[in-house]
Amino acid sequence: MSEMKKSALFVCLGNICRSPIAEAVFMDVVKKAGQEDDWEIDSAAIGGWHVGNNPDYRARETMTKHQLPYSNKARQIKKDDFNKFDYIFGMDRENISDLKERAPNKSKAKILLLGDFDPEGVKVIRDPYYDSGSEGFEQCYVQCLRSCEAFLSKVTEGSI
Repeated sequence: MSEMKKSALFVCLGNICRSPIAEAVFMDVVKKAGQEDDWEIDSAAIGGWHVGNNPDYRARETMTKHQLPYSNKARQIKKDDFNKFDYIFGMDRENISDLKERAPNKSKAKILLLGDFDPEGVKVIRDPYYDSGSEGFEQCYVQCLRSCEAFLSKVTEGSI
């Protein structure tokens, strides 16, 4: 049993492809580890283009295929998020740069590249939005799963 709830926010450019998949994957990883009551998990966008929308249909199909329930709508990151969440994950280096630029001074969140936890060393979760099919969404799922499992393991062992 943890003393305090931990929190993680997953961020990509529009919050309709990578970050909802990462959020759903992490929710599932945490649940399977018996830690779902210990975490608050959400996702958000850098930009506001898709606010209020469901994830891309290919992201939803990928989550359904892997039995990951998801009902959130896209939202844009807010200044408060930097003090609300312990960990804020960007999906690529541009996300990280944007997040660091927006972070208020002395905010509590650790801004991390999700792919830094990928045991296979794939640092960037490529944006599959402009792909014609859903193969990129499946690749995103697989990489998010590897990275989220490794991250949770490090948090659980206290090395983060």
